[in-house]
Amino acid sequence: MNQLKSREPGSVTLPGTLSESLRAELVAFRRDLHMHPELGNQEFRTTAALKARLEAAGLAPKVLPGGTGLHCDIGNRAVGRSMLAIRADLDALPIPDVKTVAYRSTVANRAHACGHDVHTTTVLGAGLVLAELDRQGLLPNAVRLIFQPAEEVLPGGAADVVEAGVLDGVGRIIAVHCDPRVDAGKIGLRAGPITSACDRLEITLDGPGGHTARPHLTTDLVTAAARVATDVPAVLARRVDARSGLSVTWGRIEAGHAPNVIPQHAELSGTVRCLDLPAWRDAPDLVHAAIDEVAALHRAKSTVTYVRGVPPVVNDPVVAELLRDAMTARRGPYAIEDTEQSLGGEDFSWYLEHVPGAMARLGVRTPGDTRVRDLHAGDFDVDERCIESGVELFTAAALLDATSPH
Repeated sequence: MNQLKSREPGSVTLPGTLSESLRAELVAFRRDLHMHPELGNQEFRTTAALKARLEAAGLAPKVLPGGTGLHCDIGNRAVGRSMLAIRADLDALPIPDVKTVAYRSTVANRAHACGHDVHTTTVLGAGLVLAELDRQGLLPNAVRLIFQPAEEVLPGGAADVVEAGVLDGVGRIIAVHCDPRVDAGKIGLRAGPITSACDRLEITLDGPGGHTARPHLTTDLVTAAARVATDVPAVLARRVDARSGLSVTWGRIEAGHAPNVIPQHAELSGTVRCLDLPAWRDAPDLVHAAIDEVAALHRAKSTVTYVRGVPPVVNDPVVAELLRDAMTARRGPYAIEDTEQSLGGEDFSWYLEHVPGAMARLGVRTPGDTRVRDLHAGDFDVDERCIESGVELFTAAALLDATSPH
């Protein structure tokens, strides 16, 4: 695959670019999804729209056992070869869309604020282009499209896809994730870890309660909750190698209802993130112990619910090189940026427990735009030229993978 790395765009001719009509259709498809966001495991309309369009292209998509999401094979599998899978995620987030655009969400408190509508559209577009290449006899090996539900729901819909056997016959898997820090037309790429592990943490603290005039006679749960919030991350920082990036961050603290009453119950919830796979495996025991110790110092009874989320996405170097070669063939080496490992979680990691794969960061920022459109924010939007670059990346990767030694 390295034979493409030093070549300028245009020196390698690969089929599979978009026609003007398909480009316009895909933009319209993405906007329709954006206007009708659906939460994890509720993506029935999205699934139906994908199924109808793939069937119109002469393909035979299969809906996943849960009723949302689907997978679809394109072409004939070459003798002795496994397939490349291309994955998208379908679900939206439970937040309001605050943009003033014609395609703003029509569903209250629901928004495609993480770019899954773009992921879905690029994989659909790649499938339609590859189906046409297959009809022309230009697709050397079968490709499997995976449209996965519930990426935002821990531990992620990817685990259900794997359990359903959708990786059978797959040798490699690729995906993209929108990145508002990278210009449209480019990708961010790295070999090795590209995301972090992400787990969910729920804590309850209990005590007898009492009057704020006599905190010495009871358990001061407000102070106990505050100390858990501040001291647990500090304790963990001295029990885990700093290079592992283990981080506990709180999103909710609740305790009490009156200014002169020490409550009997307090709650905290947050996330545990980790850059390192071995540290992630040890994290539940370490976090449990730190919480119990801090709570005990303040005579509070602690109950911990630790919900396993996802391990880090660790890009296979060979598959990452496939994506690099694919983007180089389409747009040249200057369309690729090195990217850092983020503390965000992604359930694409579950696929990588079974087959090698890689995820690229898909640039969605309009070149020259200085506005900050962060992921999971109600004003998140993309430069829709990213759809074309995503489709071209996937189709080039499929063609290169089909002719490369495995």
